[in-house]
Amino acid sequence: MLPIAFHPIYKHPLPDGHRFPMLKYELLPQQLLHEGIVVESDFFTPGIPDLQYILAVHDKVYVDELINLTLEARAARKIGFPLSAELVERELRIAQGTILGCEKALQTGIAFNIAGGTHHAYSNRGEAFCLLNDQAIGAQYLIDKNLASKILIIDLDVHQGNGTAEIFQNNPNVFTFSVHGKSNYPFKKETSDLDIALPDKIRDEEYLRIINDTVPKLIQLEKPDFIFYLSGVDILDSDKLGKLGCSIEGCKKRDEIVLSLCHKLGIPVQCSMGGGYSPEIKTIIEAHTNTYRVAKNIFS
Repeated sequence: MLPIAFHPIYKHPLPDGHRFPMLKYELLPQQLLHEGIVVESDFFTPGIPDLQYILAVHDKVYVDELINLTLEARAARKIGFPLSAELVERELRIAQGTILGCEKALQTGIAFNIAGGTHHAYSNRGEAFCLLNDQAIGAQYLIDKNLASKILIIDLDVHQGNGTAEIFQNNPNVFTFSVHGKSNYPFKKETSDLDIALPDKIRDEEYLRIINDTVPKLIQLEKPDFIFYLSGVDILDSDKLGKLGCSIEGCKKRDEIVLSLCHKLGIPVQCSMGGGYSPEIKTIIEAHTNTYRVAKNIFS
């Protein structure tokens, strides 16, 4: 079983020509079912979370302004989506999907969120298509519920997890690890517990060597009892918003390294999909589907 958070609201309507590929949230579940990677019962529908779990990592004034749609225009523009009640509901459901995924991963070893990976959301603001930081919310939930005591966040999106780094900058229970493009957004990086900034156009061999050299040592050193994995597919050489040079096969091997370690060591893992902005939607779907193919092969 691969528990997967999904709600139709994930595919949010956007103005014509918007660069965010919302269609992937509709197509990815269809592809997983079509291939028989999952069955309908693997999907669960997240509701609205208790606000106490959101407020455990996000500033109350900011959350109130989101919910009441009173965010000042400049702050709303930084998010990159037109602010609406439906958008806020979408973000809340994504956060709840990750919270519930944490609980399911404790039982099954792994859980997914079709969306999520909203790592640019800071404690007191949103930016770059991120309003609420789903994995940060999930991590704090586990700690507050005494379900985990040491958490490792492995963020392999092409963009640094700046919001996640800020939220947990003084929290010894959460280790933030980000491997990202050096010259990619955000141009002012925050300080994760460990950052690896990669040069433009890095290819599979060097990229995978870095992941292979770093992740096992990090797990051995930090001894986490829960892992969050942000498996962004914007590391591809075809990505419009990324500057790295990885292939689809390299991206798949990256997932194999991380998920095999989690399984081998018996560490529960929650996966959020993160970014992917290749020009052709089929490229994005293929790369994301690979993460599930890998997981099914390892965890079934």
